[in-house]
Amino acid sequence: MHRMMDDYALLSPLRHTNNNLKMIAAAFGILAGVSSISPIPPLFIALCMSFATVYLGKTNKKAYLQILGAPVGFSLAGIVIIAFFFGIGPELFSFDLFGYRFSVNTGGLNMAFLVLARTLGGMCCLFFLALTTPMVELFSVLKAWKLPDVFVELSMLIYRYIFVFLDVAVSIKFAQSTRLGYKDMKTSFHSLAMLSSTLFIRAWEQGEKLFVSMNSRCYSGKLVLFEAKRPIKAPEIVLTAAYFLSVLLLLYFTKNVQIV
Repeated sequence: MHRMMDDYALLSPLRHTNNNLKMIAAAFGILAGVSSISPIPPLFIALCMSFATVYLGKTNKKAYLQILGAPVGFSLAGIVIIAFFFGIGPELFSFDLFGYRFSVNTGGLNMAFLVLARTLGGMCCLFFLALTTPMVELFSVLKAWKLPDVFVELSMLIYRYIFVFLDVAVSIKFAQSTRLGYKDMKTSFHSLAMLSSTLFIRAWEQGEKLFVSMNSRCYSGKLVLFEAKRPIKAPEIVLTAAYFLSVLLLLYFTKNVQIV
């Protein structure tokens, strides 16, 4: 997944767009979606960001839907709980299960739709950045925005080594599976414990190797990042302004709109 997303970002036509503009557009979408009390603005934000990612950024539709499927599936499980156990208002439907009565009311259903819309809007903004901008350029933007160097550099290392350790974990699990390490429940727990302990030792060893290698290259406490200078073009300003204005108008005119 890490290599695939970086490949799409490197090949995307939007890679050559100003990174600050993309960061501002994504941050605006996230903040506007979270602050909305109606599901319509977050859904509009998700639609705009998806359009920009797939059609302007030339991201494969099938791959984009697969990437978006994981957070959507997680949020669907959450909104079912919200719909049944939160909110007040007229009851829409109910049923009895094992002596307990479960019901959905208008308040709970509206809250569930709002959470789903906010999740879609926020994730589409994040994937817009991830699929159109290489991560090293995003980190350089964060550093240019004067975020603490420790935060930026730790984020870089964490992002990099998450996938390194995932590769190691997959390799170990594959080796265990070929030796029938997961043939039953007891053996599976034993193999999982061995995998966890081995991965912890590998992470410790990798951290020491990284520390030695950085010191041998005269690491002084700060990493130098390349920052690409790209001018903001007039069409980009017009599209971004139209996007901002449309979202703000929707926030104002749909603040009292509910699904049910």
